[in-house]
Amino acid sequence: MAQATVHVCSQCGLQSTQWHGQCSGCRAWNTLVQERVPSTRGQGRARGGRGSLGRGGRGPLSGPRPLPRPLREVGAAPVARMSTGIGELDRVLGGGLVPGSLVLLGGSPGIGKSTLTNMVLGHLQQAGRRTLYVSGEESAEQVRLRAERLAPGALSVPILAETDLEAVLETIAAEAPQACVIDSVQTLNAADCAGGPGSVGQVREVAGRIMELAKARGVAVILVGHVTKDGALAGPRVLEHLVDCVLQFEGERERPYRELRALKNRFGSTNEAGLFEMRQGGLVEVLDASARFVAEATRAPGSVVLAAMEGSRPLLVEVQALVAPSELEQPRRVVSGLDRNRLALVLAILGRHGRVGTAGADVFVNVVGGVRLDEPGCDLAVALAVASASRGVPTTSFAGGAGGAPRACFGELGLTGELRWVGHPERRLEEAAKHGCEGVIAPVDSGGGACEVGTLREALELALPARAAGPARAAA
Repeated sequence: MAQATVHVCSQCGLQSTQWHGQCSGCRAWNTLVQERVPSTRGQGRARGGRGSLGRGGRGPLSGPRPLPRPLREVGAAPVARMSTGIGELDRVLGGGLVPGSLVLLGGSPGIGKSTLTNMVLGHLQQAGRRTLYVSGEESAEQVRLRAERLAPGALSVPILAETDLEAVLETIAAEAPQACVIDSVQTLNAADCAGGPGSVGQVREVAGRIMELAKARGVAVILVGHVTKDGALAGPRVLEHLVDCVLQFEGERERPYRELRALKNRFGSTNEAGLFEMRQGGLVEVLDASARFVAEATRAPGSVVLAAMEGSRPLLVEVQALVAPSELEQPRRVVSGLDRNRLALVLAILGRHGRVGTAGADVFVNVVGGVRLDEPGCDLAVALAVASASRGVPTTSFAGGAGGAPRACFGELGLTGELRWVGHPERRLEEAAKHGCEGVIAPVDSGGGACEVGTLREALELALPARAAGPARAAA
């Protein structure tokens, strides 16, 4: 007798009896994977059981019917959290780890996921908490080599190098840790589930079994997950819906800075971000990144300081641009730390309403330090940096000279050349004034202390002196 099979989408988990090139659920291409259907013999629900209404829906229920009640009558117990000993991580989590919660940590290979989780368990172990580290990718000896350069408590963390799901669950039940790290969820294998480790069915089964045990025993579990070549979390989307918190660890391996973002959090805000620096002794919190970025700002043509918002925290970063004559028929547009489509939009607005043409030039834009920005308030900084690089003149400081504090700005550009208001302008201005950046170019109604302008052309006239046009501007 042939084994029944089903095709499961690796992105959204949709099941189909036939293979299709495009998933009908998430509309992704070539994501349906064939899997065997597990046997359900003896597991069927008897007719007339709980939840069955009988023929025509008029049969009696077996047991009392649950009654809904208003939310005001529902008691809300305070959530007891465990501090990880890392302030930036605690802030992103909403105050620390919640017992019985599942946290999915994703990031590209070599970004520092294992280092971060080793540090978390080391601090918890040193604070008297029971911990467990489950390694499915590395041996215990390899993990020890990494733990030797971390906090002192990292070497006291119990480790289990195992990929069998049953053995892992039995160990968690026997050791009863308060916090557990599983590195990674794609390496565990459920013997009673079809498919190899990392497949859609395996990942779904492994995460579901771990969740049941974590909720029943009150264990805070951190699942380390792989990412695809596009930077998205690998595995079915149902995995992200299953966990309580999804964290994304971003950064470039060649750069020292790492950024931790919360994409989903049932116990806190998703508007938080933490900044770390990778050093020989592990990850170090960057408590005042604005001071470092402002001090390193070059103040050369093409350099502008952006007053950005990373979650609920203001951050001053340097945006650099380079405009050079292109020898290609299709000029290059290279961007790092920003959305490439956003750069194309800003260049179009800059050429139409700022009279700064870049059609025949290669444009390179970079956010210094490897920081990635996803907010619309960076439009003005990109436009001023490109215009400064194109004209070959630096932006003026608030005092009007080339020296002193660099010129800072923020604001969103509209398609008609207007400068739009963005959120938290008062916090951006306070952060800029704290580091000596006065006279920030900002949209109208941003608050006191800012040089408010209404259009892109007004911002260019204020930031760039008209006397030093340069050959690039004349060519434009």
